[in-house]
Amino acid sequence: MARKPGQNPQAIRDRAAKTAAVMATPSAVAAQAPKKKTSIAQFAREVRAEARKITWTSRKETWITSVMVAIMVVMAALFFWIVNTTLNFAITWLLRVATGG
Repeated sequence: MARKPGQNPQAIRDRAAKTAAVMATPSAVAAQAPKKKTSIAQFAREVRAEARKITWTSRKETWITSVMVAIMVVMAALFFWIVNTTLNFAITWLLRVATGG
């Protein structure tokens, strides 16, 4: 039987080392890399550059997604109403039988 890629012991050790590095305490990470101060102008330029990368959904995509969410809400409400009604009927019947009434 062939092994899956990345399942050899060395790959597992490498992943464990990477995970340990990521999970290191914040103080240890802060001690390793001194923070570089940025000016307000530099910050504003970086914010604008990131804002240009945003892609917005079209009106059509937003409408379709909203309709799909509404349909799923109605379906979930119907499902839970049916389950609630069924359980209510079953418990009422069971109690009626148990009490002899």
